[in-house]
Amino acid sequence: MEEFEKIFRKALSSKVAMLDHITHYLVRRKGKQLRPLLVFLVAKLHGEINGTSHRGAAFIEMIHTATLVHDDVVDDANMRRGFFSLNALWKNKIAVLVGDYLLAKGQLLVIDNGEYEILGLVSEAVRQMSEGELLQIEKARRLDVDETVYYQIIEQKTASLIASCCAVGAASVGASKDQIDQMRKFGSLLGMAFQIKDDLFDYQVVNKSGKPSGIDIKEQKMTLPLIYALSKANRSDKKRIISTVKNHHDNPKRVAEVVGYVNSSGGIEYAEKVMYSYRDAALEILKGFEDSEVKESLKKLANYIIERSK
Repeated sequence: MEEFEKIFRKALSSKVAMLDHITHYLVRRKGKQLRPLLVFLVAKLHGEINGTSHRGAAFIEMIHTATLVHDDVVDDANMRRGFFSLNALWKNKIAVLVGDYLLAKGQLLVIDNGEYEILGLVSEAVRQMSEGELLQIEKARRLDVDETVYYQIIEQKTASLIASCCAVGAASVGASKDQIDQMRKFGSLLGMAFQIKDDLFDYQVVNKSGKPSGIDIKEQKMTLPLIYALSKANRSDKKRIISTVKNHHDNPKRVAEVVGYVNSSGGIEYAEKVMYSYRDAALEILKGFEDSEVKESLKKLANYIIERSK
C-alpha cells in the first residue's frame, strides 16, 4: 500500500498548478482504500504482486474517486468524508473537469503499458455503474423498485467496481479466464454486501456513519430495508410511506416516522440476513483455496465490510 501510494500520487500529477493542487487535496482525504487492497490481495492469492497490479489498482482508485467527485456535483453535496467536496470549494465546472481528468489519466496509465485486458475489465465496470445510477434515477421517479430491481441497481452501481478490483487483481498476475471470472464473482458478492451495509446505516437510530439518518428517503432512494417494510405494510401504512417518500421527503418528522416504521417492521433484520448471505457466499468461494495469510486477510476484509461502523 505504501508503494501504491507513491504510484497513485505520481499518476495524478499535472503541469497545471490548479489541477495539481486539487489532486493533492483529493489524495489527502482518501477513504478506506478498500478497492486497491482487494486488487493486491487477490493478485497475491494467484501469484506475485507486480507493476500491472499497481497500475490496475491506481486506475480503479482514480475511477472510484472520479465517480465520487461527479456524484457530489449531481447531489449538490458540500461535504465528503468530513471534508469539503470539490464542487463546494471550486464549483461544479471544475469538479466535473477534474472527474474527467481522473478518468482519462487512469485509462492512459494502463494503455501506455499495453494492459488492454485491465482496461477492458474496468471499462465494463464503468458502463455498469453508469447504467445502475441511471436506472436508480428512473425508478426513483415512479418509486416502483422491488427487490429484484434493487439488486440489479446495486449490482451495477456498487458491486461492479468491487468485482472489477478482484478481476483485475487476478488478471494482473496472469490468472486464467476461469480464475478471473471466479474472482469477479467473489468481488460482486462482497460488493452487494457492502452496499446493503451502507443502506442499513440510513436506518440506524444512533448513526455512526456520519450519514444523516433518513438521507436515502430524502433523496427518494428505495433501499432494501424500506422495500421489505413496504412489502409487509397494510394498504394505509403503505400509502402514507409512499406519500412521504414522494411528496414529504423534506419533512423531518415524516421521514423520522418512516425510519421508525422500517425499524419496527423487521426491515433491518431482513436486510442484515440478506447481507450475511452475500458475505457467506463470498467466503464459500475462498474455501477452494489453500489456507494462507492472504486467504485469511481476504476473509477478514469480507467480515470488515459487514461489521464496519461507517
